[in-house]
Amino acid sequence: MATNNAYYIPHQATWPVIGTVGLMTMLAGFANYLNGSSIGSSMMVLGLAIFIVMLAGWFTLQAHESESGMYSTQVGISYRMGMMWFIFSEIMFFAVFFGTLWYTRNLSVPWLGGIGDGPGRDTAMLWPGFEAKWPTNGPGNVGGEFEPMGAWGLPFLNTLILLTSGVTCTWAHHGLLAKNRSQLIKGLIATVALGFTFVACQAFEYHEAYTEMGLTLGSGIYGSTFFMLTGFHGFHVCVGAIILTVVLFRSSKGHFKPENHFAFEAAAWYWHFVDVVWLGLFVFVYLM
Repeated sequence: MATNNAYYIPHQATWPVIGTVGLMTMLAGFANYLNGSSIGSSMMVLGLAIFIVMLAGWFTLQAHESESGMYSTQVGISYRMGMMWFIFSEIMFFAVFFGTLWYTRNLSVPWLGGIGDGPGRDTAMLWPGFEAKWPTNGPGNVGGEFEPMGAWGLPFLNTLILLTSGVTCTWAHHGLLAKNRSQLIKGLIATVALGFTFVACQAFEYHEAYTEMGLTLGSGIYGSTFFMLTGFHGFHVCVGAIILTVVLFRSSKGHFKPENHFAFEAAAWYWHFVDVVWLGLFVFVYLM
């Protein structure tokens, strides 16, 4: 129990280990899937299931400790600092992929086409006739012919969906601060519904890309950067929607007060981060 003179130290938790097992299983499954193994997809589903169980169990434990009054003000500050550093690490994670896209599009491809002062000045002998333009799957036409993903179909609709979800999340927060639980719950329901709708639309977009456009993860540098950026973002949307679902369940149970609702704040911070990243993706992946 936390007091003004004592700092609550959580007991040894197994949930981080379980979460690591789930993520590693998903990663191993994905690697097997890319290499044509029949067990790959099953391992990814198993890893995702383990990860979801970890989220549910860890959130349940945290909710019990919070509602039992075990956290002092200092613990709350530690949680906020931890969440800030976590989001910062996520920013750096996506920055790497954005940097890869920029380097490829603005330096590597022009060099391969013999443009500029880079090391590609002598590549005309290696890749005669290669035109340095984006999107491309490289001089070797890796993965065969493909159609680039347009911006004004499902991607634009998904942009509207995600931006609207940010508005409903903020509306829910205002309801919490005003002690209007009905507004809080309605806002969270809308946010969760929009989040999963975004994921469903992206799944449909991927299906269309693979079956009708010839655009796959193996479509050279364009396909790999497209699916890595949008895929990792979609995973983050899934995680954010799950977190908000937990917050919705807790809100329906009467949890959270205007002066004590860090779990909601953390979920909202994460969701707005996902919104901002998508705006960057829409501009740099779909429009440019």
